[in-house]
Amino acid sequence: MQTKETSIKKEYAALYDMIKGLQETIEYQHNLRDENEQLKRNADMTRENLKSHKQEYMNNIAKLVHEMKIKEEEHKIEISKLYQDMKKKVELNEEKHKDLIKKKEMEISDLNAKLITQEEEKQNEIIKLQLEFDAKLARVQTKSNPYPDATTSPQSIYRRKLQHFQEEKNKEIGILHNTSHNLEQHLPIGKDSYLKHR
Repeated sequence: MQTKETSIKKEYAALYDMIKGLQETIEYQHNLRDENEQLKRNADMTRENLKSHKQEYMNNIAKLVHEMKIKEEEHKIEISKLYQDMKKKVELNEEKHKDLIKKKEMEISDLNAKLITQEEEKQNEIIKLQLEFDAKLARVQTKSNPYPDATTSPQSIYRRKLQHFQEEKNKEIGILHNTSHNLEQHLPIGKDSYLKHR
């Protein structure tokens, strides 16, 4: 009887240990399941955060690209405006330069015309004086009394007058020549076009 009771106690103890072991195993598995669920939740949160950060990063890139395009267009407009302004200034300076050259060419043309007129007047005056001189010389030669002093003869007087007149006219013509030459020297661009015009 005692042996049977002892055997039952042993079986009871074995069953108790087995049940306790099973409970501990179940509890351990339950804890593992909870930990696994927490890890899954953490992984999901991490993925959501990464997705949110990625979207924010893409939005920032798109914003920067848009701002760069706007700046690029602004720079293009500014460069185009500067180019147009410079082009207008160059064209304006060219027009002013052309007007100045045209004005100087007209001055040269007027001086040359005046020079030609002066030369023609000089030639006409010389011819006139020569005719008067020849006429008076002919009258003097018809007279029988020669002039004792050659320096006071009509011939020498008119010759000196003629020489003095030629010198004065040559001075005036020389002044006009120098003025015209100086104007041409100050217009190296316009001089060729003026010469072609002549």
